[in-house]
Amino acid sequence: MRTVILAILLLAGNQAVAADDPVSIIETTTEELSQLIDEKRSTYRDDPQTLRADVKEILLPTIDQTYSARLVLGRHGRGKSGEQIDAFAEALANQLLNRYATALLDYDLNDRVEILPLAGENTERQTRVRTRVMLDNGERAPVDYVMRKTDDGWQVFDVIVEGISYVATFRSQIDQEIRQSSFEDMLERLESGQYEVSVDE
Repeated sequence: MRTVILAILLLAGNQAVAADDPVSIIETTTEELSQLIDEKRSTYRDDPQTLRADVKEILLPTIDQTYSARLVLGRHGRGKSGEQIDAFAEALANQLLNRYATALLDYDLNDRVEILPLAGENTERQTRVRTRVMLDNGERAPVDYVMRKTDDGWQVFDVIVEGISYVATFRSQIDQEIRQSSFEDMLERLESGQYEVSVDE
């Protein structure tokens, strides 16, 4: 399942390129990341900090972190300041990227990811880009990127892996954590690494 999680983290889209539609953004990002790893694989193995920094530089500006964070927080986000929401969004994204970026070194994205044409009803508020990611056992797992058009272009705000939404999964975990303590305590522990959201591997 780790290969599927890699797809969640690493195929979020890159607005720096000329692609202006959801499918093209995913396609271009797959190619760009694959080339980056191929060129610097040995360097990254010796310097994972640089790997994480390079991956973040490509991905973080293209993920709708704030909107996604509000969906994850649900009712716990009501009344919170913009600064609190942004801090939560950054802490969550950083934790996930830091945890899984180095695993990218063991995979060739171009050999494992199939991007399908758009299908069904899609709008600027919600468009789903469907992909299939080859697992280690040879099976192909469905990984769908839910995107919306913002002032910064098309951005990902949810990923659905084998029918399970990461926003819904994290919302359940965060809700439980806040209920046991408080938003402020949860955020402090998330930022420090004392609390980690769990992802099925």
